[in-house]
This record gives sequence, structure tokens and C-alpha cells, in this order.
Amino acid sequence: MARTNPFTFFQQVRSEVGKVVWPTRNETLISTAMVLVMVIFASLFFLAADQIIQFFVGLILSIR
Repeated sequence: MARTNPFTFFQQVRSEVGKVVWPTRNETLISTAMVLVMVIFASLFFLAADQIIQFFVGLILSIR
């Protein structure tokens, strides 16, 4: 494996970081809001699914 000296390594890192396109503040806020909304929807879905499964399992196990 070829070894690179630290100076060359940091030059390469700096040139790669220069290519990164960072999101604007507005894009970050919109993305954060969308993630929070999707987390709320997913948690409500799994809560409902869990309650339905719990009801049916309880119904099945209560039959003798």
C-alpha cells in the first residue's frame, strides 16, 4: 500500500472538501421538518399496528 505524506494528504482532503455542495439553511430546515413528520407518521402507524396485533392475540389466547 502506497504511503502518502501528511502534507499531500491534507492537500487532497482540502481539494475534496472544496467540491462539497453544502445545503442552504432553508433546505436544512425543510429536510428536518420532513424527517420529523415522517417519524411521527411512522410511530403512529406502528402504534396502531401494535394495538391491533395485541387485540387479536388477546382474543385468540382468551379462547379456551
